[in-house]
Amino acid sequence: MKTKILGKNSYGKNLKGIKILDEIKREKSNIKYGMDIWNVYDFLYLDKSKMPKLKILEITIPSSSPFTIESKSMKLYLNGFYKKSFKIDGDVIDKIKKDIETIVKSTIKIKFIKKFYEEPKSLNLNKLTSIRSKSKTVLKFNGFRSICPVTSQPDLANIYIFSDTVLSIEWLKKYLFSYQDQGDFHEQCIDSIYTDIMNEFNCSQLEVCGRFQRRGGIDINPFRGSSNKILNNNFRVFNQ
Repeated sequence: MKTKILGKNSYGKNLKGIKILDEIKREKSNIKYGMDIWNVYDFLYLDKSKMPKLKILEITIPSSSPFTIESKSMKLYLNGFYKKSFKIDGDVIDKIKKDIETIVKSTIKIKFIKKFYEEPKSLNLNKLTSIRSKSKTVLKFNGFRSICPVTSQPDLANIYIFSDTVLSIEWLKKYLFSYQDQGDFHEQCIDSIYTDIMNEFNCSQLEVCGRFQRRGGIDINPFRGSSNKILNNNFRVFNQ
């Protein structure tokens, strides 16, 4: 994978604005519902009086988009707004929305947020000793680990699974633990987890999301599902 920024020294580059954004082509998927929620915690820009405004930005990119964006290039792109002045908040939102949609070739959602949704009630998969789960229960796997395929740095997350089907606890534990040294991006991990659980248990209703730890002031939280009723909200927990 060739990139403008990832794995390279970004200083001294002449890339600015939308030109700094790196596209990543997605593999086609038949998953009915899917989105990647990006939380940007350190977004800084100037108001009409040239005074700084620090906000939390939520960007939602549909998983059906032909492309997504490499995270380091997104960070550098958004960092470039700290010297830019806008008359109203809506102007900066419109600018970012237009640029990202140009890259991902799809309509996105973007807004400023002041709080997150509460974490859904769940059972701790790590501690369960039962053989099988109960149907229509949210399971939470704490300490999921995968590896960035370019930088080889670990990515850590909590994985949430909701199904109307009884699932094997032992199978889920072994399966999720097997990702520890696997090199995939966040989105690819959740795509695979959803697909493999669906194939193993033939669920009629399945939702999977990964709430990943932030890096450089941004976290990426993919959601995939045959429905979008339980795990599709932007929720966070203390250890993230």
